[in-house]
Amino acid sequence: MNTEEKYKKYVNTSFLKAVEPVVVERASGSKYIDPSGTEYLDLFSGISVVNSGHGNREVVEAAKAQLDKLLHCCSYIYYNMPMADLAEVIARITPGDLQKSFFANSGAEAIEGAMRLAKQYTGKFEFISLTHSFHGRSLATLSVTGNASRKKGGGPYIPGVAFAPAPYHYRSPFGQKDAKMTAKFCALAVEDVIRFHTSNRVAAFIVEPVMGEGGIIVPPPEYFEELVPILEKHEIVMIADEVQSGFCRTGKMFASEHYGLEPEIMTLAKGIANGLPLSAFTAVEEVADSFTPGDHLSTFGGNPVSCAAALANIAFMEREKLADQAARKGERVMENLRTLSSNKVTVGEIRGKGLMIGIELVKDEQTKEPAAQECAAIRRMALERKVLLGLGGSFGNVLRIQPPLTITDSELDHVVEIIQECLNSL
Repeated sequence: MNTEEKYKKYVNTSFLKAVEPVVVERASGSKYIDPSGTEYLDLFSGISVVNSGHGNREVVEAAKAQLDKLLHCCSYIYYNMPMADLAEVIARITPGDLQKSFFANSGAEAIEGAMRLAKQYTGKFEFISLTHSFHGRSLATLSVTGNASRKKGGGPYIPGVAFAPAPYHYRSPFGQKDAKMTAKFCALAVEDVIRFHTSNRVAAFIVEPVMGEGGIIVPPPEYFEELVPILEKHEIVMIADEVQSGFCRTGKMFASEHYGLEPEIMTLAKGIANGLPLSAFTAVEEVADSFTPGDHLSTFGGNPVSCAAALANIAFMEREKLADQAARKGERVMENLRTLSSNKVTVGEIRGKGLMIGIELVKDEQTKEPAAQECAAIRRMALERKVLLGLGGSFGNVLRIQPPLTITDSELDHVVEIIQECLNSL
């Protein structure tokens, strides 16, 4: 029985339309390699995880060295040196006064923990999130996810959650032609959400500084310029969800830095340890210290092997200036992507920051009808050409380019050629 047959018989994948027909035996740099030696160019990084490249030797060697010393001790019962060192590094590299971190295993755990902390600190119990958002697949994180397709069949969800319009200019709910006005209107709408959709007991506003699953939505700077004073006025904590946008992905160590944001709480995962399971939520000292004995814990959180890998990963990112690399490569590839054309679909918008890029395809330039089937076809044709693309957006019509940040310019040029080839073949 081969791997695919074992998946069908023993692995629960009924929640997927299909598993991609690629058996990954090993990986290196920006490529997956199957058992036959066939190479696939990875443009999705395991969903924005291996930012420092597959099989990064420094990360691997750090994890191996730690395995020989200590695999597990429960890092909240005993002192764990790698976790302490990593917490110190995170306090240094995160914006503003973020200082104390709690470590867990997944992005959803980090978001849930951040929500719990915000409630504890403020004494309030409601949350505001954005339409088109995605924050995880647990009950609480789906409750603050603004996309029905991700939530079907999982309710009832937790009460006390309201949604404000995402600053998604291409599909602005206000019909504005000017991106700055869209941003301003979306931010000011938060005031109305507080007034009319909550009991004014809002603990936190949860925001992805660059929205991933919603289709790589990049808020204009004016959005946060209007939003932050509203949150301060109502004494609402900001939780910046950097699970997908963090660790150099957008051309900064964290996407919040593009906007000068200094959130009270920030959530981290995915790219933190370049493939080993690890997440964190870090908070300013006053907020972090609002936890009292018994409020929170994690058996595996802060695992010393994952923390050692994360330390090596961050050191590699800083030394190799991966954020600068992502910014330069992202600008270059987006410029090339804007030359794409097709007789079958319209390239509605190319958007992104760094190497977090979305290509929104529509059937008609005026109606902006999502070209979801065409997007799926392009992804399938690219796979046949040994290029693995991501697919997302609330309507399933956004091709996602989120490769390892170590990818070369020539590999990115090849990707643009393949996408154009697929567009021609529709």
